[in-house]
Amino acid sequence: MKPLAITPGDPGGIGPDLCIQAAIDGELEGLVIADPEIIKRRAEILGLPVSIEDADHYNPDRTQGVIYVDPVAAPDPINEPGVSDPINAGYCLLSIEHALTGIQQKRYRALVTGPVNKATIRDGGFESFTGHTEFLRDFFGLPEVVMMLASTDCRVALVTTHLPLTEVPKAITRERIETVTNIVINAFAEVFQLPNPRIHVLGLNPHAGEDGHLGREEIEIIRPALEALRVQHPHVHLEGPLPADTAFTPELRAQADCHIAMYHDQGLPVVKYQGFGDSVNITLGLPIVRTSVDHGTALNLAGRGLASTGGLVAAIREANRLTAQIA
Repeated sequence: MKPLAITPGDPGGIGPDLCIQAAIDGELEGLVIADPEIIKRRAEILGLPVSIEDADHYNPDRTQGVIYVDPVAAPDPINEPGVSDPINAGYCLLSIEHALTGIQQKRYRALVTGPVNKATIRDGGFESFTGHTEFLRDFFGLPEVVMMLASTDCRVALVTTHLPLTEVPKAITRERIETVTNIVINAFAEVFQLPNPRIHVLGLNPHAGEDGHLGREEIEIIRPALEALRVQHPHVHLEGPLPADTAFTPELRAQADCHIAMYHDQGLPVVKYQGFGDSVNITLGLPIVRTSVDHGTALNLAGRGLASTGGLVAAIREANRLTAQIA
């Protein structure tokens, strides 16, 4: 079976720490796409005895204490932990592109990403960068992809992702809701092997607009979109628009395979409250499987041996599960 491609993310953050500790624990399954000097220096700082070996020597049966690296050169391989330097912005993106090219060339079977610092990448000259999700969308030339976070008993997909709250209402259109929901339905059938998913769609306004008294987006945009989708997908259970403040009760969570939230902080706090550090970010609608940690670079923990590998291990396990049939 082809290995996973793992990008540690910002070299000043906890990504290198996670890879090193996961290797010590025997949980690092795949090839790390990074500058080997960054991994070596961080291991020395952490005082952890890992063996760093070239990708050509990859042996899936020999992983504990070993990090197999497919090298990408960084301009500042001695970047200090806890410092997110814009000089490494291009290196972070190049590492992702290198991994994606490897997947296209059938050398890897899926992508697992560590955390990057969006502001640092923008400050490094990539002003349009808004996150992994959008970067992957543009790399593959796709009109839309969908960001979904998944914990053990809750999955939340987003209609809008990294937008200022003031820009969210105008981004909520019938076309976008239909596009996102179609991507979710197709992904659940193709990737998760659930051809008849139960999907709960949230409203935008408090109390889902309260029949127009607290906003009309539910009446004029969301409901018509759901009505059209029900005609397109009679086999799919589509519920909504639901008030966000009650949509995640244990009873309602148990009735849904996925919730679709209108914006980032409407749905993701629920997933992260339940399983922060162990939930997984999954990009739906890509021609590949991509999973990611659910947390940021945690600069204050980098190089101190305090970071939990739970998120990285969960992302690796989910990527393995979703690609189990790929040779």
